[in-house]
Amino acid sequence: MTRLSADQARRVAISAQGLAEPKPRGAVTRSHLRRLINRIQVLQLDSVSVAVRAHYAPVFSRLGPYDRDVLDSAAWSHSARAPRLLVEYWAHEAALMAVEDWPLMRWRMREYTHGRWGKEIVKKNPQLAENILAAVDELGPSTAGQIEAHLEGERARRKGPWWDRSDTKWVAEALWSSGALTTATRSGFARHYDLTEKALPPEVFSREVDDAEAVRELILRAASALGVATEPDLRDYFRLSPKQSKPAVAALVASGELEEVEVDGWSAPAYLASGVTVPRADRGTALLCPFDPLIFFRPRVERLFEFHYRIEIYVPEKQRKFGYYVWPFLLDGRLVGRVDLKAERAGDALNVVGAFTEPGQNPALVAPRLAAELQSMAGWLGLGTVTVGQRGDLVGALRRHV
Repeated sequence: MTRLSADQARRVAISAQGLAEPKPRGAVTRSHLRRLINRIQVLQLDSVSVAVRAHYAPVFSRLGPYDRDVLDSAAWSHSARAPRLLVEYWAHEAALMAVEDWPLMRWRMREYTHGRWGKEIVKKNPQLAENILAAVDELGPSTAGQIEAHLEGERARRKGPWWDRSDTKWVAEALWSSGALTTATRSGFARHYDLTEKALPPEVFSREVDDAEAVRELILRAASALGVATEPDLRDYFRLSPKQSKPAVAALVASGELEEVEVDGWSAPAYLASGVTVPRADRGTALLCPFDPLIFFRPRVERLFEFHYRIEIYVPEKQRKFGYYVWPFLLDGRLVGRVDLKAERAGDALNVVGAFTEPGQNPALVAPRLAAELQSMAGWLGLGTVTVGQRGDLVGALRRHV
């Protein structure tokens, strides 16, 4: 059985995520984006925009400053010249994934026939579901509010019990989860629903995939994106269940598409996709947003990098250890620090609220490389400068370089 050192496993993981390669010198194109999605599979969506919305950040981390319109058009527009490349679904959490992979999630759509949450509301309103589908068919891409206004009924306008959502919003979201609706476009961050059969290419919408085959494909995609991973790591990437992932992993090992390996310091067996090579050098420098695919699964982050990471958004401010929206800093293949970032539009600045080095790291060595990444990010976000706050052992050295 192949045995990997901890350093080799870390290098494989970083390489698999496209973080070890040089960033493009010219403008980032749809072709760059397609290759990246084929590599990392998903871009998680999240509503927090304190610095930049989550789905934009992994592309910046791997490809450098790019025109976000490239991603927007790939995800939320379609034309003969520029067909849709991405589609939204519950791929990890809510995420963008390759449009041709949408049929791999049909088993999940059947599980979510009545939505992911608020199922009782949906079950009590079967006619509303029919009315919403008819309204979208008539209106074209529409927000929940536009659908609600079109329906005009008290039943449609009544508020549901959670988060002050209307019944219309709950049912529209359930129809999205079931695959009957999809996201045609977004305005700001508001979803415009459309009938999936209208928004997706016919060959994608009509494709049926056996459930077991779909799960095997998802495990294989996860293995390619992760590089080296335990079965729970593979399972988490597309949020599968153990009863799905374990037989799929066993089948892929039996077919030779996955290779079981040992990693020094890991208590569980790990798996490599067939043909993976082990890089000889440490590479990869990038700021990683909290929802970056490299750091999705926190137990794996600790195994790979000895880096304990938690999102502190919901922690009371005085109890936060590092900050509200903290980006780990990858330097030459190692997680060496973290920064709490906020885009201060009024002040035309990317504000480093706090900056911290990991134990054993030298702030004087980390600061200039981190400063370069922060300045690149500020320019990408259209901000004129980088400012540095007072929290953390790295702020003094960092301030001298920005």
